[in-house]
Amino acid sequence: MLRILGKASSINVRKVLWTCAELGLTPEREDVSSGFAPTGTPEFLALNPNRLVPVLLDEAGVLWESNAICRYLANKAGRTDLLPARPRGRAVVEQWMDWQATELNPSWRAAFLGLVRRDPAHAEPSRIAAAVRGWNAAMAILEGRLAQTGAYAAGETFTLADIVLGLSVNRWRMTPMERPDCPAIAAYHDRLLTRPGYREHGANGIP
Repeated sequence: MLRILGKASSINVRKVLWTCAELGLTPEREDVSSGFAPTGTPEFLALNPNRLVPVLLDEAGVLWESNAICRYLANKAGRTDLLPARPRGRAVVEQWMDWQATELNPSWRAAFLGLVRRDPAHAEPSRIAAAVRGWNAAMAILEGRLAQTGAYAAGETFTLADIVLGLSVNRWRMTPMERPDCPAIAAYHDRLLTRPGYREHGANGIP
């Protein structure tokens, strides 16, 4: 049994779906979150008290937090190419996964909500402009890293870090705003497009 609760358009749900694609898994997914089944019901809160998706359910029980779910699935499948077993290699992958969650994601929130979601609470132009600057500054860190490795976030090979970062790169590219020229990110995006899981779950219909 492998079930994922969360709508397919959610960036965090798509992390898990792409991971499943890399692992050859075909989970059962149920639409939950805004526009679908609510996350505030007692039944859902018993699964995740944070009222957020995705939630994974399998024979071992319930798990939430998208990056933790991705790590769990890779570990369960024994995929040390995606999440290395050796401490240093694993730490580098997890460093970039954690950076995506704690630094990169918060940087784009106000800009994305204002420019894409058209949320009235985030419509103030100065606030959007500040968020765009912060977002581009965070992406400059990724640009520097990819220029250094010439390939992927953790080094020469594709890992879980590239799943979570790849979705963030796609969001940055698709948001209607000014962006600096980032040739290393552009080349990285081209590499990601060679992966069927990214084309299906991360690239917004890019062939």
